[in-house]
Amino acid sequence: MSLLLRRLGKLCHGQPAAAVVKRSSLLISYHSYSSSSLLQTPPCFVLTVSPCGEDLGKLVIVNANEFCITDLEKKVPLDLVDTDHLVGASNGWVATLKDGGIVRLQDDLNPFASDTNPKRIPLPPLVTLPRCQTQMVTNMAMSSSSPEDEDCVVSLKFFGPQLSFCKPGGKPEWTNIRIANPCFYSSPVVFSKKHGMFRILASGGYLIGSWDARIDKKSKPKFQRLRFRNVPKLSKTKRELLNSCCTSEHLVESGTTGETFLVKLYRRPRASGSEKMQTKALMVFKIDDEGNAVYTQDIGDLCIFISKSEPFCVPASSFPGMPSNRVAFLDFDENVYISVPYSNIIGGNCPYLAPYHIPPQNIV
Repeated sequence: MSLLLRRLGKLCHGQPAAAVVKRSSLLISYHSYSSSSLLQTPPCFVLTVSPCGEDLGKLVIVNANEFCITDLEKKVPLDLVDTDHLVGASNGWVATLKDGGIVRLQDDLNPFASDTNPKRIPLPPLVTLPRCQTQMVTNMAMSSSSPEDEDCVVSLKFFGPQLSFCKPGGKPEWTNIRIANPCFYSSPVVFSKKHGMFRILASGGYLIGSWDARIDKKSKPKFQRLRFRNVPKLSKTKRELLNSCCTSEHLVESGTTGETFLVKLYRRPRASGSEKMQTKALMVFKIDDEGNAVYTQDIGDLCIFISKSEPFCVPASSFPGMPSNRVAFLDFDENVYISVPYSNIIGGNCPYLAPYHIPPQNIV
């Protein structure tokens, strides 16, 4: 835990690791992530699970507006984070994939869900389309905050051409689509409330494909070609740095402002021969309805959260202490905050078994 504390200390805007303290209470925001007046929790992620006997562990989380460790009493099965069965997350729900192609949705890793009555929703066995595979999952996305909602559609994107949809609240069955364009094969899927469709950003970020959330097999996907505008002129040093990096593109939508952003992250190995990746830079583009992707260094009051979970963004002012105009990035081996105006990077490398940002949760 001392290593985790030292790593986490880097997130505290220059404060020493001693400023990171343990807390046992949950922090609740009295501001809303949306336009309603519901009480909500701040965004957070599971830092680790502390074993407490009987194959169970207690959640240890970090709230995005405090950068301190919070020990919870909530217990979860240790094998949930000690195996590679986790294949995705969205809105605080995780998806596990077991032998036989059985997908199960569960809320165990949501710090604000019940530990005495955890919810487990099994989905039908996966159906693999010809010349496709369903063992390697890119990610999961959902059309609403809970798969228990009657109209919620769950989407699984697999490495390769297959995209699958299921409606847990109705008659659960998989609707499987084979994507023709290879530029979408390695990209994650997200749900757009603004468009009411599941969207995939093609590799390279020049094309967006959209599929109807009503999971109608006959409906054809829509495509939007992006035109990059206001791209900054780079110095030779900066250009060489970006060219030496692996690039990933992420599509993120703001539920409060209605804006859509394309975030490009540039990462490379921490050292020669190292498997640990380190974020070196980012670029943010604001996408308008005409397909113009305009470079920006100002996303205003927003903070964007990118992880192995479905990405989201929130107004920072709704959660006192949260930095605005930032991108929070969490992966299996890295946790950083990146300043959009200056590309300053705060954070570092550390292992994370469940690198999923959890968006604000309504308090009932």
